Amino acid sequence: MVAIAANGPFPRSGSRIAGLGAYRPVRVVSNEVAADAAGVDAQWIEQRVGIRERRHAAGGESVVAMGVEAGNKALADAGVSAGEVDVLILATCSMPSPMPNGAASVAAKLGCRATAAFDVNAACSGFSHALAVADALVRAGSARNVLVVASEKMSDWVSAQDRNTGPIFADGAAAALVTPSDRPRIFPVAWGSDGHQAALITIRPDTGHMEMAGRKVYRWTTSALMPAIQTACERAGITPQELKAFVPHQANLRIIDALTEAIGVPGLIAATDVTFSGNTCAASVPLGLHALRQNGQVHSGDPVLLFGFGAGLTYAAQVVLTP
Repeated sequence: MVAIAANGPFPRSGSRIAGLGAYRPVRVVSNEVAADAAGVDAQWIEQRVGIRERRHAAGGESVVAMGVEAGNKALADAGVSAGEVDVLILATCSMPSPMPNGAASVAAKLGCRATAAFDVNAACSGFSHALAVADALVRAGSARNVLVVASEKMSDWVSAQDRNTGPIFADGAAAALVTPSDRPRIFPVAWGSDGHQAALITIRPDTGHMEMAGRKVYRWTTSALMPAIQTACERAGITPQELKAFVPHQANLRIIDALTEAIGVPGLIAATDVTFSGNTCAASVPLGLHALRQNGQVHSGDPVLLFGFGAGLTYAAQVVLTP
């Protein structure tokens, strides 16, 4: 007989991020190495996207393996055991195969018991989508502890010789444990999609490599997505001026700077993890939040705006209080 995880009735007036974890591969790829492969100048990479170095996974560092590392750290940070996890959501778009899903393997390797486990593929906004689902599950009373893991091995899906993707995308993982709260600390998401422009970021079936129309994606991001940011703040009951930090998807530094400027809050801290991590797709938002907390730039209870956007085209923004 299959075991069923214990559930409800759980406290559900709100939810919170109770713990964060991050995993960054050891292998550092410099701009010089990336530039040589792509046939460009190292300075051109930094000037164009603001990246100085990125991390690439070693052969044994799979999406699942990196997710396990990040998940373990998030559980330790929250003081919760793997056996207490009711649901595990894996945000990824870089699994080598659609079956089996990655989430069940991550759950098994963590030591979770009878845990519901499923993948969410919203590309670079995947973590924000998964976090919204986790918040809803907790508030609905369907789960007490939901582990959201974002893990990507984008180096498998880009050609190092493609100047538009090779020097930009990278590997890594991060995780957040979502638990009940006496009041909301994860606020309602503002999300959507524009599938009419889905062809801007695709995987070519003949090569298996990503293709991206970078300039068009830049224009879409910096011109069409501000309403989502404004709506996320409204749904949290705050103004942008009350934000402590802004953690957008770490696509490139130019987009981050443009979005931060458009928010128009002097002194607003913006995550710039992309500079030393590259674009880690779904993992980039939680890696950025983890870095801000580790560096002491945000503290427990600080309101932070998370904002993912990417292939699909998909986007999702939500305000959270720093764990």
